[in-house]
Amino acid sequence: MNVLKIKETCLYVSDLQKSEDFYHGKLGFPIIGKVEGRHIFFRAGSSVLLCFIAEKTRQDTNLPPHYGSGHLHLAFEVSPQEYQLWKEKIQQAGITIEHEQAWKDDLHSFYFRDPDGHLLEIVPTGIWE
Repeated sequence: MNVLKIKETCLYVSDLQKSEDFYHGKLGFPIIGKVEGRHIFFRAGSSVLLCFIAEKTRQDTNLPPHYGSGHLHLAFEVSPQEYQLWKEKIQQAGITIEHEQAWKDDLHSFYFRDPDGHLLEIVPTGIWE
């Protein structure tokens, strides 16, 4: 038995509109679900990025309550051919790139933050091969 992949990743955010403006408006992730005042879900390749208001999910009675706080880290994988295009897209959207890291085999990744301070990274395929 093997796990195929991580299907969903969850971030806890403070403002759904800011998250929508960032992930949909600036990064271009399609919206696949939204409940005002509770959550917004985005398609990220074959995965789903869940953005919840923590206090709302903490009060759940239909699902197990879940919530969190603090700054988290996610990495979005892109093709090596699109790495530079993503870097340009981030910069053109007015998002500050905090750091670019050189890895083995002449690969690089770069880091930036969302409106809630979560640390995001763009990595090319091959970083963890």
